[in-house]
Amino acid sequence: MAECEEVLVESGGAEDMPRVVAALAGILERVADRSDASERSALAPASAFRATTKPGISVRAYMARIARFAGCSPACYVVAYVYLDRLLRRSRRLALVVDSYSVHRLVITAVLAAVKFMDDICYNNAYFAKVGGISLVEMNYLEVDFLFGVGFDLNVAPETFADYCAVLQSELLCAEAPPAPLRLQYCCLTSEDDAPGAGCSAQQQLAA
Repeated sequence: MAECEEVLVESGGAEDMPRVVAALAGILERVADRSDASERSALAPASAFRATTKPGISVRAYMARIARFAGCSPACYVVAYVYLDRLLRRSRRLALVVDSYSVHRLVITAVLAAVKFMDDICYNNAYFAKVGGISLVEMNYLEVDFLFGVGFDLNVAPETFADYCAVLQSELLCAEAPPAPLRLQYCCLTSEDDAPGAGCSAQQQLAA
């Protein structure tokens, strides 16, 4: 459980963001960027989570805003990560895509569901709607759609929680690691496994 202890500490460094939020933001940014660059984003069907235009705030800044104003425990972000993964796995037949049009609504809804399940005291939907920059009607609708999307499967076993903590911790280690020193590489001798960043990309657990 050492990964959980490290990833759930409050300080996120210079950005004053909890480490778990920074790690989750990094994963979601990478997934959204990858989807934006592929044909999946252009072909994505209409969804309650899909905005008509790209929000003018980055994923990292949006999550920093949630962390600042939502007042939820760090564990809620790990649980929100679990919920997002469950939603995507159950929604494959619906071709739900995590891209720049959908990631913000998915995040605020996942955190709302997690905080209600995890924390004894939390803000109501009207407050979360203001934090997320959406209307209360939309927040209520997204919550219902999300709960049905995960099949109301909100319980997270300790082993599952620890597994997702480990993924987030790996994300932090990749983000905080110093850049590798330059070295001469010969194309006839270098394998694909030695390519810079190969280890980090293999940690991706959230599937787009």
